Amino acid sequence: MPSYLFWLFSTLMLIGGTTVIAFRNPVSSALSVVTCFVGLAGLFIGLSAFFVGVIQILVYTGAVMVLFLFIIMLLDLKDEEKRSKSLLPVAAGLGLFIAFVVQLFGILSRSPDVKAPALDAQTLASAATGFPAKSKIAITLNEGKLPDVHLIGHTLFTQYNLPLQILGVLLLVATVGVVVLSKKQAD
Repeated sequence: MPSYLFWLFSTLMLIGGTTVIAFRNPVSSALSVVTCFVGLAGLFIGLSAFFVGVIQILVYTGAVMVLFLFIIMLLDLKDEEKRSKSLLPVAAGLGLFIAFVVQLFGILSRSPDVKAPALDAQTLASAATGFPAKSKIAITLNEGKLPDVHLIGHTLFTQYNLPLQILGVLLLVATVGVVVLSKKQAD
């Protein structure tokens, strides 16, 4: 990925994240999250993870944000009213920002300047040795192609199966909670 595209998509994500916090209107904040998702999808595509980038746009930007906007409009949330300004939240936010910057510089100063290996046929073929020889992943890697969809599925269902199932249950509970909260109470 060219560096100017990285900086463009990173800046787009930072602007989107800042405006999520800055806007008082919940609909505007939800639409700002879409900006973050588009920037993240651009970064994924720049990393040659085309499937993840497209899914980022389709699932998160398309489906999840439509659901969020539907819920926000269904609950009829109004603009947040301005409260009296207190110095304590500003000081806490500034302290967290300084702690984040110190950690960021600490990590970046110790990180080696190593580039990712090129995805040439030899590198992909050597990566195929970690999978059974007749598996779809190994066959595709030996052909010099990157099977990102199969690799994601393999990783999700072998190493992260329990967290994936827990996430599914949490989403089900959240959906039931939204239905219960959105029902009008009979007077």
